[in-house]
Amino acid sequence: MEEPLEIRLGQQTISITMRTPGHDSELAAGFLFSEGILSSAGQIQDIISSKNSVTVDLKPDIEVDLDRLQRHFYTTSSCGVCGKASIEALRMQACPVLPCESPLVASAVIHRLPAILLEDQRVFERTGGLHGAALFDPAGNLLVVREDVGRHNAVDKVIGEEVLGGRIPLSDKLLLVSGRTSFELVQKALMAGVPILAAVGAPSSLAVETARRFNLTLLGFVRDGRFNIYSGASRIQ
Repeated sequence: MEEPLEIRLGQQTISITMRTPGHDSELAAGFLFSEGILSSAGQIQDIISSKNSVTVDLKPDIEVDLDRLQRHFYTTSSCGVCGKASIEALRMQACPVLPCESPLVASAVIHRLPAILLEDQRVFERTGGLHGAALFDPAGNLLVVREDVGRHNAVDKVIGEEVLGGRIPLSDKLLLVSGRTSFELVQKALMAGVPILAAVGAPSSLAVETARRFNLTLLGFVRDGRFNIYSGASRIQ
């Protein structure tokens, strides 16, 4: 299924995204967090979910910069100038430069992740039509898995689950996505403090550049008993 979801912050519409229905509150929380609008679940007073709409009400003393959303929407799949602006926007959001020394993950663990994700992609198994995102610990234990017609939405659902559970930053976790890796997915991983981002497909050049800038371990083509390391090789044993 693919249906629109309106994400509202109080009375103001923030975004309308095409998504697979389910875990809509997590999607809204993850989106607002990864865009730098919210910094923790403690800022949220209530989340009201109805058909194709989620309203996030903040506590009375919380002020947010809604102009940030407009300032940070760049066309990131084209020119180098746009890429530099996008990376600078992350730096201005106080996106952390991750420590290089942890966590350490064995190559054998990385090789196992795609099969674990695929086994838990229930809707993909029936339809072949959804992206998947999964959060693991360094031993390869599955913690959260979400599916969505949009790869960004699947990641936002995972991050939103952790935000609402008070488990951010995810400084000792791995994130696996079922497709390719774009700049936007690297951004979301960095905002959540994820040190290792792995993908079944390829990364974009800007994804690699951004990962190197912020010390994120970026892995691509994680399948068929192999993978490429594009940045942060020190975390892979």
